[in-house]
Amino acid sequence: MSGNGMNRVFLARLAGTAVFDPNGDPVGKVRDAVATLRSNNQPPRILGLVVEVPLRRRVFVPITRVTSIESGAVVITGLLNMRRFETRAGEILVLGDLLDRSITIVESGESVVVEDMGMELTRTGDWLISKVHIMRKGRGIRRKGATSTVAWNELVGFAAQEASQGATNLLATLSTLRAADLATVLQDLSPKRRIEVARALDDERLADVIEEMDEQVRVELLAELEGERAADVLEEMDPDDAADLLREIGEERAQELIDLMDPEDAEDVLRLMTYEDYSAGGLMTTEPIVMSADYSVADALAAVRKSELSPALASQIFICRQPLETPTGRFIGLVHYQRLLREPPATLLGSIVDSSTHGVNPDASLHEVASYLASYNLLSIPVIDANERLLGAITVDDVLDHLLPENWRHAHRDSAATTAALENIDTSFEGELSEGSRG
Repeated sequence: MSGNGMNRVFLARLAGTAVFDPNGDPVGKVRDAVATLRSNNQPPRILGLVVEVPLRRRVFVPITRVTSIESGAVVITGLLNMRRFETRAGEILVLGDLLDRSITIVESGESVVVEDMGMELTRTGDWLISKVHIMRKGRGIRRKGATSTVAWNELVGFAAQEASQGATNLLATLSTLRAADLATVLQDLSPKRRIEVARALDDERLADVIEEMDEQVRVELLAELEGERAADVLEEMDPDDAADLLREIGEERAQELIDLMDPEDAEDVLRLMTYEDYSAGGLMTTEPIVMSADYSVADALAAVRKSELSPALASQIFICRQPLETPTGRFIGLVHYQRLLREPPATLLGSIVDSSTHGVNPDASLHEVASYLASYNLLSIPVIDANERLLGAITVDDVLDHLLPENWRHAHRDSAATTAALENIDTSFEGELSEGSRG
């Protein structure tokens, strides 16, 4: 790998640099670098770069995939993982977390401000932050202080960014809680603690937790999340839950977050927001399992095994004509999960479809939906438009969520687990959780 100077690269200057693949095609631009702090004030190790690709998505590129860093260009090799970047516990963003910090010179005790970080390539092939460009306090009005570049180990004050063992234990405790119980834990915290813990959770986990929160608390929590992080969490939520939350936060903020979301995810949410809250359209999810009649039982069983599906949504397959994404082609009928278990894997779904369930229209009331589910002992029902296209599905848990009294969420939580988690949080240091998780 080549670099400028003696294999030293100053990261603030690298920000905005164009990134290219080996063929010279543009990939994106550098926005930050990801590092991990080490014990005994050793220089931090660079793990990779945060690169902004089209559609304002930021992705992680391991430093081992960077083949060249030259003036005005960074070259990477290999396939790019397009998963949206999030920091893991124990990681820091060099520009986002360390620049403009006040730290202390060991020898003099003088307080200085970080202006840039220089990473250097070692003989072992690691990139370490070995140099720090600092600015001393100026004298007089509007006068900048002197600047200089010093070695990392000549400074102290960065250790506060390192997650302590207490925070590690806390995150381990929270990871064992079910989403509903973790929601109770967060709701019992002060707003400051709540946002610290929320920022330590990955997008998918936080989305599950927000879906279990009371309306007021989840609106307050979403308001505290940065725009891009909030949009990422909304993308991970079930579209119907995301639509409900966006209705609650105000039109201006909702539009801001929709603009930041992935266009495909935003399209589903916007479609649901056109329906009334307590109508079938407002209750449904746009992501049921949809297949055509020529799929096999083996295909269907593979689909229902997906861990992200709720038991209610995995209970049946919706059979439709092409296209198979909602709104689909003409709705044909259902295949129940129990029926799948009775048939040979090669059996075609068209031969076992139940065409007696006609579903409800999107304007049906909550009472009509609940009555339909109860009458036919179903865990989910299709929502069909006037042209017999499948728009989505309503699961029994979504119906119960709207039928139960407002405080129902607190009645059947695992009190022992939530109490232990709260005690663990109370003994941990405030602010020591790192934001997000890439795991």
